[in-house]
Amino acid sequence: MMRRLVQIIPLLLCLAMPAFAVQPDEMLADPALEARARGLSAQLRCMVCQNQSIDDSDADLARDLRILVRERLTAGDSDQEVIDFVVARYGEFVLLKPAFSARNALLWATPVLLLLVGGGFMLLRARQNRKPSSQLPLTPDEEARLAELDSRPD
Repeated sequence: MMRRLVQIIPLLLCLAMPAFAVQPDEMLADPALEARARGLSAQLRCMVCQNQSIDDSDADLARDLRILVRERLTAGDSDQEVIDFVVARYGEFVLLKPAFSARNALLWATPVLLLLVGGGFMLLRARQNRKPSSQLPLTPDEEARLAELDSRPD
């Protein structure tokens, strides 16, 4: 039993290793250009998977974008020119880490605003709970009834 387990564990570990989406036919011959392409691919979001970079995704659209990035680099574009080209074509959503700008300021500020509003609400509720409730004085009839109840033997 133990011997069998020792044989199966390495196979299971191989299955748990991450799969690399970049196919050998996509890779550039120049190692420097390939390193730049991999760096750029890690910054771009797969429009199908949305929480993966195109470098990690094996979707067809991600493959097309990886090839596009490599074509632009081979054509002599700088890294920023490649990013600008892809953003112009697909919008800022394609960036995994979009830059702060006036257009997306609300998107960046929303979590902070929600925390502030929630904290303010909790602070107001805590202050309201600490304040003694304002009691109106008893009417003469209520005082008489209270006195009657207090004077009763148990």
